[in-house]
Amino acid sequence: MNNDDDYNVSENLKTEQLLSQVTKYHMATSHAHQEKTSTQIVFFDLETTVPHKPGERFWILEFGAIVVCPQKLVELESYCTLIRPNDLSMVATSSSREDGITRKAVKNAPCFEDVADRIFSILHGKIWAGHNIQRFDCVRLKEAFAEIGRPCPVPVAMIDSLGVLTEKFGRRAGNMKMATLANYFGLGQQKHRSLDDVRMNLEVLKHCATVLFLESSIPSAIQNKWYATPSVTTRSRSTLKLPCRDQSTRKISTISLGCHKPVPYITRGSLSKMTEKVRSIAINSLLKHSHALLR
Repeated sequence: MNNDDDYNVSENLKTEQLLSQVTKYHMATSHAHQEKTSTQIVFFDLETTVPHKPGERFWILEFGAIVVCPQKLVELESYCTLIRPNDLSMVATSSSREDGITRKAVKNAPCFEDVADRIFSILHGKIWAGHNIQRFDCVRLKEAFAEIGRPCPVPVAMIDSLGVLTEKFGRRAGNMKMATLANYFGLGQQKHRSLDDVRMNLEVLKHCATVLFLESSIPSAIQNKWYATPSVTTRSRSTLKLPCRDQSTRKISTISLGCHKPVPYITRGSLSKMTEKVRSIAINSLLKHSHALLR
């Protein structure tokens, strides 16, 4: 074997070693990225047409989403786009809402197929969150992806705030519509635009989780004062159950919040520590119930 052959063999070995290192690095970073994205929460919302006749379908007019870090509940990424339906005649020429979506607004917007890749990438492999998404938004997405012959994105878990808040927060705010909950906490009017609505949804969840956390932590004597109203019966110290009135049946039902030991006295330091725990406890409580929705 001459010197040239030795040089070629040496170079080939170096190339193979380099390729092996690159492959291992790619696999490691890919796995790390997958783990990172699977723990991210994406709040999303769809705005659609409203069928007026039997047999009419829903057309997606807008998609909006924000990706949230569950540890800090901070917004990491956002995406929003208007979507032009195949049948423009199904979109109203005017809207009763100030920011409503009209036929003129979506006339030059991309069709769903044009934005399907972006929607897939922001949703797939993450925890999905939204208000009534299980029964409405997820169904509309599945229909839209099926129509273009593409697989629909799949979540690793799901948090439907309608179900979670109905169970945990009860109907103390009235019905469980997002507009009603936002009004209860003084968060303003619901705009019925995707990106605005998902941000409002996150704020509603923060407020509800904070109220529930405080209720489980403060002394029972103070809790009794909070609920000493004609419309709501005070809770028992032993069961900590919150009565709520179902407006449709006019019957009283109770939602168990679990039994917690009362805090004898809350100092400035302990209150600070308590509020620091609100975010992490809130999201853990929500995730606990999300997996059941996927079964």
